[in-house]
Amino acid sequence: MRVIASFMVSVMILFVGFYATVMTLLSTGKEQYGVVVAFFVLTLLVFANLLVWDRFSNKAVKYSFIGLISCFILFVVFENVKSWHLKSLQVMSTQDVDLSVYEPFAKDSLVATLDASASFKMEEPLLKLDGSTALYPIFAAFAQAVYPKDLYDSAGSEVQSTQTSGAWVNLMKEESDLIFAPEPPITIQDLAKSKEVQLELTPIGKEAFVFFVHKDNPVSDITLEDVQNIYSGEITNWKELGGKDEAILAFQRPEDSGSQQMLMKVMGAKRLMEAPKDQQVTGMGGIIEETLDYENRKNAIGFSFRFFSETMVQNNKIKHLSINGVSPSITSIQEDTYPFVSPFYAVHLSTSTNPNLVPFLEWMQSDEGQTLVEKSGYVPYYK
Repeated sequence: MRVIASFMVSVMILFVGFYATVMTLLSTGKEQYGVVVAFFVLTLLVFANLLVWDRFSNKAVKYSFIGLISCFILFVVFENVKSWHLKSLQVMSTQDVDLSVYEPFAKDSLVATLDASASFKMEEPLLKLDGSTALYPIFAAFAQAVYPKDLYDSAGSEVQSTQTSGAWVNLMKEESDLIFAPEPPITIQDLAKSKEVQLELTPIGKEAFVFFVHKDNPVSDITLEDVQNIYSGEITNWKELGGKDEAILAFQRPEDSGSQQMLMKVMGAKRLMEAPKDQQVTGMGGIIEETLDYENRKNAIGFSFRFFSETMVQNNKIKHLSINGVSPSITSIQEDTYPFVSPFYAVHLSTSTNPNLVPFLEWMQSDEGQTLVEKSGYVPYYK
């Protein structure tokens, strides 16, 4: 009977254990978790058989079982605490930004408004707008100013943000009429050439590309060369910049994001180092928890655009670095004294036939449109 019981218990534990191990690997993608689960299953298998064969009453066996189970529980608790800690440090995930607060015509919307009705009012067919997350507040404000409220469909929304990469895709597929983004990456320019269409760029405003660190980091000012050396992997420790003796974690974004494209532009002829995609943090910096988000660690450096990191994501644990002694401010952007100032554009394809396109572009460049840029918190291009 004990042989049959042992066999049945073993088969059941192995079946459930195999399923649990596979699901753990699929859900976490981490081999070490699968190893731990497999080890736990084997532990249960051994001690279950000892129980069947009446060997569990031995003190050494009991203490061994308690010790191994305790180690497993401690591992689970440690991993959950670590995960909670890392999530509490995140500051740059677009998932942390509720864009619905800038929804056109929504109750209590934070979208900026003009003091009087706009001189231009759009009629059907309404333009389908898309763009970068960091620019959603301004093109949502444009839409609210000129779109007819009774024709605007918030459910099927003519105004959306699918982030920079998604916006470019939608434009090239002609699923959007106009997008708001930084200058197009080479890949998009090449795609446009292959489709034999022109990308028409209309500058609407100016923005600063910023680098940020933890507020307790003693480093507050670095040079352009320092930035290039950090992201090429030549500077790997904060002490080289007058800070603490800590490795620099230099976070990056996906290659097709607007901010990553700006970083590549800042690098110039310097080779951008490859960012690790797993938990391993090398001497050249790294990415933690297999995420492309930035995490507000005291030895980390990240990048974004001024309005996004200063207004859309409000976090008192970061500070913007001055570059070559100049801080990213409205004034330094207006005067082009901050090193990393660039226009943002309203972009459409040369093949667009929507009759509202040209008058809408002209209105955005007018005093009214530029006032709305300023009231939204960005820097006007034409003032």
